[in-house]
Amino acid sequence: MFGVKQRLLNLASRRFQMSRLKAELKRPLPLGELRRMSLSRDEQYRYCLYYFAHFLPAPLREHRRYFNESCRGFGEDAFHAMWYLLFQEFRPRQALEIGVYRGQVVTLWKLLSRHLDFHCEVGGVSPFTAAGDSVSCYADQVDYFEDLQLNHRYFGLPMPTVCRQLSTAPEAKEFIARRAWDIMYIDGNHDYEIARQDWAACSQALAPKGIIVLDDAALHTDYHPPRFATAGHPGPSRLAQEIPAGRFREIFAAGHNRVFQRTD
Repeated sequence: MFGVKQRLLNLASRRFQMSRLKAELKRPLPLGELRRMSLSRDEQYRYCLYYFAHFLPAPLREHRRYFNESCRGFGEDAFHAMWYLLFQEFRPRQALEIGVYRGQVVTLWKLLSRHLDFHCEVGGVSPFTAAGDSVSCYADQVDYFEDLQLNHRYFGLPMPTVCRQLSTAPEAKEFIARRAWDIMYIDGNHDYEIARQDWAACSQALAPKGIIVLDDAALHTDYHPPRFATAGHPGPSRLAQEIPAGRFREIFAAGHNRVFQRTD
């Protein structure tokens, strides 16, 4: 009964959030136009939530449903819309995720590039174990790499290139530095010191005008998460406050996922 009540309350909260979206935003808009509107963080989140429900192609909504059921993945529906807008705008040729877990994001990237008709090389860094941080807990009984393979087969996708190491390992740092990445997603260990090292490695390997999305990083901002969402964790949020404004600018956010673009 408690679980049913929570689902109903969350559903009501979602509908309320989307009802608060301004009428002029209830249409599919490219990221560039959204940026020119100078939307608040709450408005950006509501737009992504509305976009997911009304404009995101059905196979991508199905992808989110698949990973959301049976706890195959974390995240929020709005993040799928955010990634669609980013891939539509920037059409990245090289994309890297730190903290792959069971493959929700890397499979989404492959589906997005296929849907938008361009090729994107996808990479990932993860130990594929239950190793966590001070704010996360993962199931020990899951073979995460086998699950990654299973989920790619389910969607008929080729496997990404992966480094099966902690992101702080020398092999992982070498893997990150091997290419100039157009989009990078930092979603690994959420403790400040590790997140800081991940940012340092990623920012050095980012292509000119490239994008880094920092997960769980909206504490200390004016974002007000609805009951079914969160503003993130202290480590990444502290890191976000330290990102040098001269070299990076925040161009968008979907809840606690904050998007930073290299300025040079």
